[in-house]
Amino acid sequence: MDKYLVQASADVQSEPMSKVDTTWLRMEQADNLMMITGVMVLDKPLDVERLRQIIETRLLAFRRFRQKAVRHVNGARWELDQDFDLDTHLRRVALAGAADQSELEKFVSDLASTPLDPTKPLWQFHLIENYTGGNALVMRFHHCIADGIALIQVLLSLTDTEPNAVRKVVDKQEWRKKKAKEGNLFSRLMEPAREGVDLITHLSQMALHEGGQILNDPDRMREFAHEAGAIGKELLSLLALPDDPKTVFKGRMGSRKRVAWAKPIPLQEVKAACATLECTVNDLLIAAVSGAINNWLIDNGEDIDAMGEIRATIPVNLRPLEHALELGNHFGLVFLSLPINETNPLRRIAKVHERMEELKTSKQAQVSLGVMASLGLAPSWVQQPFLEAISHKASTVLTNVPGPKEKLYLAGSGVKEMMFWVPQNGEIGMGISILSYNGMVYFGLITDKLRVSDPHAIIQRFTPEFEKILLLALNFPEISHRDHQEVESWLWQQLGS
Repeated sequence: MDKYLVQASADVQSEPMSKVDTTWLRMEQADNLMMITGVMVLDKPLDVERLRQIIETRLLAFRRFRQKAVRHVNGARWELDQDFDLDTHLRRVALAGAADQSELEKFVSDLASTPLDPTKPLWQFHLIENYTGGNALVMRFHHCIADGIALIQVLLSLTDTEPNAVRKVVDKQEWRKKKAKEGNLFSRLMEPAREGVDLITHLSQMALHEGGQILNDPDRMREFAHEAGAIGKELLSLLALPDDPKTVFKGRMGSRKRVAWAKPIPLQEVKAACATLECTVNDLLIAAVSGAINNWLIDNGEDIDAMGEIRATIPVNLRPLEHALELGNHFGLVFLSLPINETNPLRRIAKVHERMEELKTSKQAQVSLGVMASLGLAPSWVQQPFLEAISHKASTVLTNVPGPKEKLYLAGSGVKEMMFWVPQNGEIGMGISILSYNGMVYFGLITDKLRVSDPHAIIQRFTPEFEKILLLALNFPEISHRDHQEVESWLWQQLGS
C-alpha cells in the first residue's frame, strides 16, 4: 500500500467542504484564479531530500493537503486522493537567463496565471534551484484550502528557528496551547471581531430555538431587535455602497497576471515614525501604498481630483491564532477608502487612521463572513451575480499579515525574504500584499496585464513614499505647527535639495 495511504488510513475518506470554503472554490474564474501565491528566498541551496521529508512529515500531517476538492450538485466535498504522488506537487526547476529577481517575477507571474489541476489536491511547490546563489521556493494554494492567516501558520510550521533543528511532525494540540498561552497581540486585536461572530451565532440560535419565547417576552424582543438591527443596518450599508469609479485598476480582466515586489524597509523605522505621528503601523503602511498609487497615477496623466478615492477590500481575521492550523476560511472583508487623491502624506495618514478606527467598531467583517457562508448554501448561479456586484464596490484587495520576528530556516537553509500575492475577484484587477518578517516589511503587488502591464512601475514608488513619511516624522517638531500646504511645500523643498 502507498505510504501516503498508510499515513491516511485513519483519516476520513470524504467529508463535506464548509459553505464558506465552497464559496471560494466556486469563485474561481478563468480570468481571476483563486490562488494564494508565495515565495521564500533562501540564502543557500537546500537539501532536496530533507525538504521532501519535511513536507511528508509536517505538511501532509494535515489531511487537507492529500484531499481533492470535488464539486457536487449541492456543494463540494473533500475526498482523499487515492493516487497521491508528492512528485506531482513538488517540482524542481531552473530559471532562464540571469536567474535574478526579474526572471523569478516572470516565473511567478506565469504560475499566478495558470490554474491548479482540479483532479489533484489544490497546492503545488516549485523549487528554483539556481536563484542568485541559493534557492527560491514558490508555493501555490487554492483559497478554498485556507485563508492567508492559516496558510502562513502552516508554512511557518515547515520552518525552524535553527538550521539543524530536528522536528518530525506538527503537534497541533501543543501548538494550539502554546499560541493560546502567548495571548499574542494579534489575537487581542481580533477580540472584538470574534465577539461579533459570537453575536451573530447567538442571534441565529435565539431565532431558531427560542422564537416563541422571544415573542412572548418584551424585554428579550427588544434585545433581539436591537442586536439584529445593528447587523441588518451594517448589511444594508454594505450593499448600499456606491460602485468605485472606473479607473485603470478595474474593468475587463485578461488571463495573464503580473507580480512584483519592492525592496524591503526596516520595521524599526516604521515603528519609530508611527510613535512620532501617533498612528499604527497599518495606518502608515496603507498611507505609503496610497501615496505610491497617487504618484503613479499623476505620472501617467490621470486627473486624481476628478477620480476621487478608490476602495480596497481588506481581509479581517475572525478566529484566534491558536486555531489557525484548523485551516479553512474564517475571515471577513471590510471596505476601506484609500486617499489616492491626497498628495500630502500627513493628511493621508490622518484619513487612513480615522477610517480604520471607524471600521474597528463596525460589524462589516462579521456580516461579510455571514454573506459568504450564505452564498455557499445557494446555487452557483445565485452566487456569481452577487459577487460581481460586490466586486464593483472596490478596485483592489489589500492585506497586511504580521509574520515571524526572527530569522527562520527551511531544510537547513536560511529564509532571506518572504512574499505572497493575493487573488482578486470580478472586475478587481490589483492586489496589494504587505508582510513583516525578521525585522523587515515586504510589499508585493499583483495586477492583471490588461489593467496594469507593469506593476513594477507602481511598487518601486512604495519605498520613496515611506521615506517621505520618515522625513516628516524626523522633523515633526519643526513642522507640526504648520498648516498642510506649508508642510507640503517644506517636504518638496527638502526632497529638491
